Amino acid sequence: MKILQRVGFLTLLAFSIVFPLLFSDAVTTTVAIFTLIIMTAATGWNLFAGSTRYLSLGHAMFYGLGAYILAGICQIGHIEGGAWPLFLLPIVGLITGLCALPLGWIALQTKRFTFMVITIAIFSLVSLFPNFLPQASAMFLPIPPWSGDTFNIPFYYAALLLLFSSLLVAWAVRSSKFGLCLLAIGDDEDRALGLGNKVALHKLTAWIISAIFVGMAGALNAYYLGVLDPTSAFERSVNVALPATVFIGGIGTLTGPLLGALFTVPLQQYLTLQYGNIQGLDLILYGVLLLLVILFLPQGVGPVLRKRMFAAVQVFKGTGQGQTLAASDILGASAFVAHPIFPYGSTRDDVGSVWGLEGIVRSSNSVPLSMKRGYDSMKAPRLIPLAHEGDGDPRSTGSLKKLDDPNTTGSLRKFGETATGSFKISRLVPLSQERTGDNAL
Repeated sequence: MKILQRVGFLTLLAFSIVFPLLFSDAVTTTVAIFTLIIMTAATGWNLFAGSTRYLSLGHAMFYGLGAYILAGICQIGHIEGGAWPLFLLPIVGLITGLCALPLGWIALQTKRFTFMVITIAIFSLVSLFPNFLPQASAMFLPIPPWSGDTFNIPFYYAALLLLFSSLLVAWAVRSSKFGLCLLAIGDDEDRALGLGNKVALHKLTAWIISAIFVGMAGALNAYYLGVLDPTSAFERSVNVALPATVFIGGIGTLTGPLLGALFTVPLQQYLTLQYGNIQGLDLILYGVLLLLVILFLPQGVGPVLRKRMFAAVQVFKGTGQGQTLAASDILGASAFVAHPIFPYGSTRDDVGSVWGLEGIVRSSNSVPLSMKRGYDSMKAPRLIPLAHEGDGDPRSTGSLKKLDDPNTTGSLRKFGETATGSFKISRLVPLSQERTGDNAL
């Protein structure tokens, strides 16, 4: 399974790098740029909400703040068009993160459903920010000097690099103790707090990291469009687009934002080209898709595909008992391919104890790894009283001959009788020796 994942990742990486060279059409590359930008913003949103389960409906404020921060830097610094505005994206992200610090401190004083309402209220307040600027109606960003044939290529690779950076950070967070604490917050925040975790600090840190990538995505989108106004910067549909994209692909997963954006953004752009910029068309699209996913694929497209791939691998490996399954069984398979360990009509006692299952568990390739680990833990040494050891096992030293032997000293003669001597201290004895001792008794 890991080999397939690595091969698939390298294949997608190579394809994404050569994509603008294979498809040089301006419309295709434009859709690809918008898709990569939404992937980056959705990855940032998922980094916070997917782990902590704090669903933000106001992340479009960072999308707009990043756009206005880049426009302000370019105007104040008299920066011309070209690659320099692209190099300023990390600085824009850091400034957006600083702006997100007080906003997050206010919003995270609440929990869950109240938090969702607070994020909407904060977005409404932040969206009024352009009205206090000298150029409240519209701002123009520097015009890149690239020709029409190669105009989209720098933006495509900038968006691709930004996406890889967000995925790398998301993967590092998930693999760290910090990410584990975020998952604990999403599972049970009160319990995570009771275990001594700095819950408030972790939530605020994740909020800031999320805002950084959403702000950089908004800045890149504004530079690509070339013009900025309050309506396009603080677009309300982004508040719905980011959660819907993540939910469609699979919330809490690395590939969820990618799959969701890969499906929704091209469809949205196609409908826009066919029917024009109808007011509310994108909201209708995201609402219908989100409703269908929640009803029929509540876990998202990504986890379902992962389960199907795992089931397919198990089918191709075989059941370990000479049985074969049809390819159509993959579609109906669950997350794990369950095969009966015990024959039909029998019980556990008919098969025997753990030793009777050893051959089945060891020989079956289809047994999940968790079951094999469970079997190993059952065979692991554990504490049993010295009085329960038998003398029939040559590996047992210093154990009792029999519990009812009157000549035995230093332990119990019989259950219920007075003990002579002192109790023996229990020691570690392998389970295999316990079985030999039980038979001897």
